[in-house]
Amino acid sequence: MTILFVSGTGTEIGKTVVTSAVASAAVAAGRSVAVLKPAQTGVGPDEPGDAAEVVRLAGPSVTAAELARYPEPLAPDTAARRSGLPTLSPAAVAEAARKLAASHDLVLVEGAGGLLVRFDEEGHTLADAARLLDAPVLIVAPAALGTLNSVTLTAEALAARELTSPGVVIGGWPVSPDLASRCNLADLPKVSGLPLLGAVPQGSGALAPVAFRAAAPTWLAPALHGEWSARSFQAAWPA
Repeated sequence: MTILFVSGTGTEIGKTVVTSAVASAAVAAGRSVAVLKPAQTGVGPDEPGDAAEVVRLAGPSVTAAELARYPEPLAPDTAARRSGLPTLSPAAVAEAARKLAASHDLVLVEGAGGLLVRFDEEGHTLADAARLLDAPVLIVAPAALGTLNSVTLTAEALAARELTSPGVVIGGWPVSPDLASRCNLADLPKVSGLPLLGAVPQGSGALAPVAFRAAAPTWLAPALHGEWSARSFQAAWPA
């Protein structure tokens, strides 16, 4: 996977921390990594965005790139329209990812919110950019009640667009998971048809970067350069 898109089932579910973990595990495996944030919203001109956060957690060897920034924390299309700034096209995202892929083993393209969040008035989305590249899309999902529906909808939206996904990563596994979260370990692969590829502990973004990088491979499956096992994890948290 030279280019891997990372999309959440919604917002504020740990997508940037998961992207940082994937980047950390890949770097630890000897890969050169770049992270591309096409549309950064809700951040001022001089504030660090999500791409900078990935570099902070995963390390300075990671290349960061951002294409558009909008000050209000809204969908990119709405944020662009309200700010009077240009919208972002799927072609621009694809071209930026291709350029990074020419000099990196892995390019992580982190979306804004969910898969079908609009980038422009024509309704283009992150999925359109992924289609231009025929790139897979990693799904980041919360652990708790309601996630089965949102993951299934995202998986169906990918399939309808003839896009593939390597699987699902839980963006914030709680310290004391409730019954729904524990049941979801078995149910998520069943309803989505996709493997569970990791569970990043809740609050991991607050770890010191060195500790984060050391732990990241233990949160992710071998498909993401880690050592995590869905079977062992499920056995540790029986329903």
